[in-house]
Amino acid sequence: MSAGDKQVTTHGDNAVRRRLAYRSGGEADIELSWHAITHVGNRRETNQDSYITVPPVFAVADGMGGHSAGEVASAAVVRRLNELAGDLSVTEDDILDILTQAVDDIEIDTGDTELGAGTTVTGVIIGEQSDVPVWKVINIGDSRVYQYFKGALSQITVDHSVVQHLLDTGAITEEEAEVHPHSNVITRAVGLGEAPLPDYTSLALIPGQRILICSDGLTKELTDVGIQYFLSTQQTAEDAARTLVEQALNNAGRDNVTVIVVDVHAVGDVIDTGSLASSGIDLDVSGDAQNE
Repeated sequence: MSAGDKQVTTHGDNAVRRRLAYRSGGEADIELSWHAITHVGNRRETNQDSYITVPPVFAVADGMGGHSAGEVASAAVVRRLNELAGDLSVTEDDILDILTQAVDDIEIDTGDTELGAGTTVTGVIIGEQSDVPVWKVINIGDSRVYQYFKGALSQITVDHSVVQHLLDTGAITEEEAEVHPHSNVITRAVGLGEAPLPDYTSLALIPGQRILICSDGLTKELTDVGIQYFLSTQQTAEDAARTLVEQALNNAGRDNVTVIVVDVHAVGDVIDTGSLASSGIDLDVSGDAQNE
């Protein structure tokens, strides 16, 4: 966390090769490294992002609203998500209940604000499906979850934004989306007096996998090609997180930027040998990922 981010709300710490049980009784475990960084950016006076890295929850919340309302909204969401710490059986109903309570918290904490207060929330929760561990991906808003695996980058979440809607309907091109004047307008949020409506996705949790969770302060400054390059060339979760934030700031840093990188080293008896390169991930992003 940078010196300009003293008011940022964070839960959890960073970890290197930490083993976690994903089944009650500790019968099976996974080994992860993760690193989270947030920065106010080059143009903002306050950081309205918050994040949580408390297993099984890894998530980013990007607040919006006048004065300190955005900070309050994002803080309320990660504070509620922290109640899921250590729970190995989180359901979609549990997540919805937590987010609904966060909406109530936001209204109480912000009082009457002229513009209202809301926040995105995007992340992954370790769960189990058919006796194997999975990532439960949740998303409201335009923060994102990516997977980098075997040389390929995949965006797992779909933005809830005006620009994404225009893209989906063919009204604008990818090139036009990059410079669209409504790029900051989202169509779903936690708060603003509305019931939360998350998208849920299940994603395999496998050795050699790298997960990126980020606020749009990163994706405003780096294309997917850039994100893939920096995820592929940095050996550790910490190096990847630091490099991504540095590159976003070097490009312009127009917004708060928050990044969480999670590396999967082992799942049960299936073990990655300790680095992305030796686990079979091609560090040359110019190679054909489909043929690896």
